[in-house]
Amino acid sequence: MSSLQIGPHTVQPPVVLAPMAGITNAPFRTLCREFAEGDGWGSGGRPPGDRSSEGKGLFVSEMITTRALVERNEKTMQLIHFDASERPRSIQLYGVDPVTVGKAVRMIVEEDLADHIDLNFGCPVPKVTRKGGGSALPYKRPLLRAILSEAVSGAGDLPVTMKMRKGIDDDHLTYLDAGRIAVEEGVTAIALHGRTTAQHYGGTADWDAIARLKEHVPEIPVLGNGDIWSADDAVRMMRETGCDGVVVGRGCLGRPWLFGDLVAAFEGTGAPKAPALREVAAVMVRHATLLGEWLGDEARGVIDFRKHVAWYLKGFAVGSEMRKRLAISSSLAELAEGLHELDLDQPWPAGADGPRGRTSGNNRVVLPDGWLRDPYDCAGVGEDAELDTSGG
Repeated sequence: MSSLQIGPHTVQPPVVLAPMAGITNAPFRTLCREFAEGDGWGSGGRPPGDRSSEGKGLFVSEMITTRALVERNEKTMQLIHFDASERPRSIQLYGVDPVTVGKAVRMIVEEDLADHIDLNFGCPVPKVTRKGGGSALPYKRPLLRAILSEAVSGAGDLPVTMKMRKGIDDDHLTYLDAGRIAVEEGVTAIALHGRTTAQHYGGTADWDAIARLKEHVPEIPVLGNGDIWSADDAVRMMRETGCDGVVVGRGCLGRPWLFGDLVAAFEGTGAPKAPALREVAAVMVRHATLLGEWLGDEARGVIDFRKHVAWYLKGFAVGSEMRKRLAISSSLAELAEGLHELDLDQPWPAGADGPRGRTSGNNRVVLPDGWLRDPYDCAGVGEDAELDTSGG
């Protein structure tokens, strides 16, 4: 399959790590990149810090709010830190005020903070949509256009992409209109999650919508997102929809080696052997270690890692008490000790490649008062609607 072009950056294979709040920080991106490069299992490849050129795939930061960036919020400034080996450096921005978005984009350019900017119009969580942001925003067509215009003009030579959903619900679909606006305003590529805001992460992703968007905006690349649980799913999505690349989110939770599988599938080198629990446990300890180094405190790193434990152990024969014990570990030694008590020779469990992470659906969408009355009335949306914190 052909490579994906994002401005000056060639993404080969055409695989993108979806921005996920609280997940796709620098340590997790490191793990995913190592597996994509074939170094994740300690195969003796180049050390992560020894990559001066762009690697395989594109790995995007977790969501950065434009207000927090402009105000130089301490947490936000840490979240935009990239390892020297990360090329291209990819930041996802969230914002609802065109002026603030423009300031954030110009700051990124002037201070050389990233090589690629992605705009978030896909987040369905209430704290975002109640402000008119995320997946609620494309309903207001003029506001979407104003934000894209400010971002693209402020970005200069940096490519600007966007990620969105089909719409708010089945009665308020926006993705085709949003796609045309994106093309007209100079957006480089679009990623579509084949669900509405109301669906959150429930039901089945509508891959037909991805195909329709590709037909609707042939001028720029379209990436598909939703229900990619394996490398075979990614290949099948591209064949069935004609999309130019895939965005992988929940499928890699507790499974950063999925990016090694994806590279092998797209390069036709054969599926790598699924890991046994011993190999999974080693990755778990490395993940927690990287988090501690990134946060500057081992205990904080292990505590932050707790949310990953259930994803890594999905399907393995691990008793409930041991799962609880591992999920409250407070040190690397405690985590490693618990893991070594397991039957580490267990093979990869059948069915563990399936859905993981959030699966809730049919949620009530929380929107600003009167949001759906008129898609062209953007009164009342401004700087005060901006969130002041980034990530999860």
